[in-house]
Amino acid sequence: QVQLVESGGGSVQAGGSLRLSCTASGYTVLFCMAWFRQAPGKQREVVASVDSFGSRIYADSVKGRFTISRDNAKNEVVLQMNSLKLEDTAMYYCAAAPQYSSGTYCYTRTYHNWGQGTQVTVSS
Repeated sequence: QVQLVESGGGSVQAGGSLRLSCTASGYTVLFCMAWFRQAPGKQREVVASVDSFGSRIYADSVKGRFTISRDNAKNEVVLQMNSLKLEDTAMYYCAAAPQYSSGTYCYTRTYHNWGQGTQVTVSS
């Protein structure tokens, strides 16, 4: 069982930046890693994913503003969020799952290992 711990959330003004970090316990080198978010009253949605080869996919709403990266030596995945908008306000969750395929697999698969979440609030 992989355990995930997120950090780095907080409050920021629109246009600002935040860096979210997720540290995993256990072996995740051959895992899909992803960031999701859930705003009040909305369904949880995938923000970005990175597979074990380093291939990244982003939701259209964050392309060009967010960057996902992973450091397998540290068992860490990072979400760098720039040019934040009011609509980015949400609880952000890190997720991990074994990788069995490539392409869009990590972006579209179901995840079962979740962190506790970290709140991101963007204000005007």
